Amino acid sequence: MENPIHYQALAIAVFPLLGALVAGLFGKKIGPANAHRVTIAGVGISCFLSLGIFVRIFVNGEGPHDATLYTWGSVGGLDLQVGFLIDRLSAVMMLVVTFVSLMVHIYTIGYMHDDPGYQRFFSYIALFTFAMLMLVMSNNFLQLFFGWEAVGVVSYLLIGFWYTRPTAVYANLKAFLVNRVGDFGFLLGIAAVLMYFGSLHYGTVFAAAPDVAHLTVSIVGDSEWNLMTVICILLFIGAMGKSAQVPLHVWLPDSMEGPTPISALIHAATMVTAGIFMVARMSPLFEFSETALSFVLIIGATTAFFMGLLGIVQNDIKRVVAYSTLSQLGYMTVALGASAYSAAIFHLATHAFFKALLFLGAGSVIIAMHHEQDMRKMGGLRRYMPITWITCLIGSLALIGFPGFSGFFSKDAIIEAVKHATIPGAGYAYVCVLAGVFFTALYSFRLVFLVFHGKPRMDEHTREHLHEPPLVVTAPLVLLAIPSLIIGALYAGPMLVDGMLGSAIYVADGHNSLADFQHHFGSATAFALHGFQTAPFALAMAGVITAYVLYIRAPHIPALIASRFSVVHNVLLEKYGFDKFNDIVFAGGARRLGAFMWTKADAGLIDGVLVNGTASLVGHISSIVRTLQTGRLYHYAFAMIFGLVLFLGWIVHGG
Repeated sequence: MENPIHYQALAIAVFPLLGALVAGLFGKKIGPANAHRVTIAGVGISCFLSLGIFVRIFVNGEGPHDATLYTWGSVGGLDLQVGFLIDRLSAVMMLVVTFVSLMVHIYTIGYMHDDPGYQRFFSYIALFTFAMLMLVMSNNFLQLFFGWEAVGVVSYLLIGFWYTRPTAVYANLKAFLVNRVGDFGFLLGIAAVLMYFGSLHYGTVFAAAPDVAHLTVSIVGDSEWNLMTVICILLFIGAMGKSAQVPLHVWLPDSMEGPTPISALIHAATMVTAGIFMVARMSPLFEFSETALSFVLIIGATTAFFMGLLGIVQNDIKRVVAYSTLSQLGYMTVALGASAYSAAIFHLATHAFFKALLFLGAGSVIIAMHHEQDMRKMGGLRRYMPITWITCLIGSLALIGFPGFSGFFSKDAIIEAVKHATIPGAGYAYVCVLAGVFFTALYSFRLVFLVFHGKPRMDEHTREHLHEPPLVVTAPLVLLAIPSLIIGALYAGPMLVDGMLGSAIYVADGHNSLADFQHHFGSATAFALHGFQTAPFALAMAGVITAYVLYIRAPHIPALIASRFSVVHNVLLEKYGFDKFNDIVFAGGARRLGAFMWTKADAGLIDGVLVNGTASLVGHISSIVRTLQTGRLYHYAFAMIFGLVLFLGWIVHGG
């Protein structure tokens, strides 16, 4: 590790870890104020150093830096190493993760100020930042898996932070179990990489990919499967869990039971984007399997459209934003399937800012409403909370892809890429992402209108005490609103046209679905102006107008629609039955299997037959043998003579 950039990378990972350890182990001794100071300092230093690496990579033009920190172990000639790969992709991710994490840390001071677990919470979110940084900076599959599982464990602790609430315990257990399903596939994929490539190092694996691409394996019977397809689908199953893709999406909406700051941290810039990052990092593998890309494309399109529909019927302000996250993750996944990796990472970055802004804005509203989260009990907050209103409006405009806002550049690029993609399933994906634009605008501005506009619907006591939260809450909103507004225009050209990510991603010949977009892209300004003439803009405006009519002008109509289309409404309320199916089949099946094993196997076979049965058998034999012990001498003499006669008879017969 000769290059100083790797010491810088090590410091970026270590400082949040040190903050987490100090706040977690010595929180009671140092007190709440010092607990947040030490963790914010750690993440702040990491953010500053990440900015330094970003400058070195993108401004100074330094090439990729790949180095091993140390060898963790050696098994059968395989070195298990910890190391860093600092390239254009990891530099973007490091800056996004540390900046959003820093904003969440600052915001938490105001949101959690009276919580008894204050120090513990800061320890958790700093530890989560460390785990995510280890994931995005890794140069091998072992460290990737360590970071992958570490963010899962800490998210379990954060989602269930208020562990006295049964709903929080249910939510964190659900998140943990669903992610284990995805992680099982992910681990199998890594095992297949090790088995056929003989290494866990990215560079070695990627270099050997062309030579392995033609190999086939037998999985079931005599059928042959392309090895690269198997590896990529298994790896993507891991991403389906972490990045909440259908059908492994069910954990994310319930995880809103955790405190709002972790919703912004986990569900905007970190854990849920880990799967998107991983697939982009593995582009040298995925590009050799069109089948895997098609699978990714269809799963992403299904998630983008059908999860967006669910946001329309939600009344909890955080759950609306949660289903928005599911839908936007679907858009990123669609871009990956269309081989538009740069568009996926660009949308990951822009989404991190405006979605963290929306989650923290929702938290600001929840604070003002004395922890009321039902939007039907809000309304008219614009006059009481102008900063929260304007920042949430900026976030919503970015989310719906309004021309000029950050989300427009990344989202429209994805739609254009899918339109020109040749991967099987691209037609279905294009319809889904295009239709999704309308519903994104509908549920986004449903939230804006129900919360900030119209007549106040809260009780009088709450209304009298409505006010803007303190600066420690509103400052992060403003700081996140700025990139939500301008980051798209600044980096649209470099990210989408100029190949800003460089050699960090690989696109095979014939797979460049952004080629037509790149050919016609003049400038960010021209692209934004052209955006006013496109179908996505028309659909977005139709969604906004529909929301205005339904929730401001004629608020009685939604109830009539729900009554008229009750079947569809109930399907959406039941979330397509995924939760009910999982409860009946998987959770219920596990409980029934456990009951069977308890009553039949444990109580019946083990206790009844092996333990109690053995004792009963011994007792039964003993009761029979006991009758022979009469205590009378002539009975024993008779038995001896009878035995002697049998013995002599056996000898004579044998002779």
